[in-house]
Amino acid sequence: MLDKVKEIHQDIDQFVVSNKEQLEQFRLRFISRKGVVTELFEGLKTVAQEDRRAVGQELNALKNKAQERFQAFSEALEHQGNDAQGPAQDLTLPTFPNLTGTQHPLSLVRQRIIQIFERIGFDVSDGPEIESDWYNFGALNFPDNHPARDMQDTFFIEKKGEGSDTDMLLRTHTSNVQIRLMEHKKPPIRSIMPGRVYRNETISARAHCMFHQVEGLYIDRNVGFKDLKDTLYHFAKEMFGKDTKVRYRPSFFPFTEPSAEIDISCQICKGVGCNICKHSGWVEIAGSGMVDPQVLANCGIDPEEYTGFAFGMGIERITQLKYVVNDLRLYTENDVRFLRQFEGL
Repeated sequence: MLDKVKEIHQDIDQFVVSNKEQLEQFRLRFISRKGVVTELFEGLKTVAQEDRRAVGQELNALKNKAQERFQAFSEALEHQGNDAQGPAQDLTLPTFPNLTGTQHPLSLVRQRIIQIFERIGFDVSDGPEIESDWYNFGALNFPDNHPARDMQDTFFIEKKGEGSDTDMLLRTHTSNVQIRLMEHKKPPIRSIMPGRVYRNETISARAHCMFHQVEGLYIDRNVGFKDLKDTLYHFAKEMFGKDTKVRYRPSFFPFTEPSAEIDISCQICKGVGCNICKHSGWVEIAGSGMVDPQVLANCGIDPEEYTGFAFGMGIERITQLKYVVNDLRLYTENDVRFLRQFEGL
């Protein structure tokens, strides 16, 4: 047994380690559970009782030597690796700039819209994106066979029957939040409703199946069309600048009467004419009107006592005009080259 111990001592002394593979070979041969040192410890039980103490001490010394050599080899290889990486880094050099992200242009415009309306007394309301037919259509004067339903290419989730008020769908506008607000809050109501909406449209440079709207609602006594005009006139000037021109065109919406669409002078061509404004010099930004008395009645508000106005606009369209974005698909493609243009805004 002692002769075998001396032999292993010599093997340890003569073992050369110059890379990680040889280091692993050393470990497996001398200090692993199946190595020669472990085998000697297992053979200790065959040694005579009177010699077992002395042999055990020799084995412990051998084990400690193997572990110390392994540690020395490991440190030498680590030091060698650090030297191979080149000279130490100069800690006095300036660091790389902190590459922080930037807000999405739609988020920037959404926040600006909220800021403008909050300054004139509007709060912010939210509601579900998965909605029933009643809140998305029925309460807003959309009968089952009303042609206005054809304007909304709807994603139905669960259709229980033709014209069923319990049909579930992805909301086509944020007007559902207006209905829920009027049901649960007594006038005066002054709120805007930003959020995502969905329509079954072919994705192109001018249209998308998912986009963002912000709608507004003001219900109180003696609210007139002049209040609506003044509110949207103030918004257009604050969002696009004091030189922006605004015009109102008669229109139709089933939930407002009278109704009007709001145009502003094209911010891209400054009214000269381009493909964005279809060479007219004007761009539509919103639809609006006085809330139909029947809609008020559907929500439990007395139309004889209260009147109100509502409006709605696409955040993508506002962003397009403010930042001259000519393709709606850029908003959702996450192209870093596009998003980096909005750093610092």
